[in-house]
Amino acid sequence: MENKMNICFIMDHWSDIKPITDSTIRMIHECCKRGHQVFITHASSVSVKDSQVMAKCQKIISSKTNGSIPNFYKSVEFECGRIPLVDMDCLFLRSNPPLDQNLLYFLDYIKHYVFIINSIRGLRSAMNKLYTSSLETSDDRFTPVTYVSKDKEYIKSIIMESDEENMVMKPLDGYGGKGVIVIEKAARKNINSLLDFYMDKADQFVIIQEYLEGAENGDVRILMLNGKPIGAMKRIPAQGEARSNIHAGGREEKHKLTLQEKELCKLIGPKLVEDGLYFVGLDVINGKLLEVNVCSPGGITRINKLNNTKLQVKITDFIEKSVNEFKSLQMNAHE
Repeated sequence: MENKMNICFIMDHWSDIKPITDSTIRMIHECCKRGHQVFITHASSVSVKDSQVMAKCQKIISSKTNGSIPNFYKSVEFECGRIPLVDMDCLFLRSNPPLDQNLLYFLDYIKHYVFIINSIRGLRSAMNKLYTSSLETSDDRFTPVTYVSKDKEYIKSIIMESDEENMVMKPLDGYGGKGVIVIEKAARKNINSLLDFYMDKADQFVIIQEYLEGAENGDVRILMLNGKPIGAMKRIPAQGEARSNIHAGGREEKHKLTLQEKELCKLIGPKLVEDGLYFVGLDVINGKLLEVNVCSPGGITRINKLNNTKLQVKITDFIEKSVNEFKSLQMNAHE
């Protein structure tokens, strides 16, 4: 095919992929299907030698793209080697958070030569949950009241002085619902013991957030591409579980964006694009934004199934268009 591209996915290990549900493999499959050369590497496999960023990569040399995704996964054959990442046309970061800071330092060397999803600058701004604070409106219409600190006494005072029946506490750098707990008013007499256990051993920042009405019924995951929503699903928590994340036992339901959710997407879309956050997942309850997932947002497989669509097609279209635009800008800059 014309304009064949080298596309490298910096991701978790291939052997850890669950092909029936994994989002990344759907994008890899689509890229292979279009004839692009796909490489796979990991954050720990990236290194620098004499200012050249190298990576030990698995290059896909053979695959069967005309069948199911699980069959594609089984059919893939690799050729391993160490290659300069500047030879890539696109780097797609798909590792679960937290991201290795050293990886971002390494990629700083090549960010002007390779199109990267999501941008290094954007990832630095948004890879923890503080990013939502930059999206707040004056009336808190789209964001819950949020406090962030690792000062245990301050966190305790926030919890004890609140009139709310419930509050949510979670680690600043968590993902997949890990570490999220609901603090009930009746249980606040145990708050010292809870904070001792939760904060002392990790010396970590935590988030305290208002408990949004309807949270017990689940949340909405919205996938945003280039500042616009391309798909969504409702996530329903398992019985007796506060978290609605699929990995925490939640289940998915088809969802049509509400008017407030559309307004939220319209409000923050330009900011995401400005920050180079081209592909992200929004977690929303009652039209309020809880988190912006920028490292490896999932949900493609389930949204595809619920809506009989293929989001990976839109994403790969965007990669191709963006790489061509990126190269044109590079050429103009050197003329």
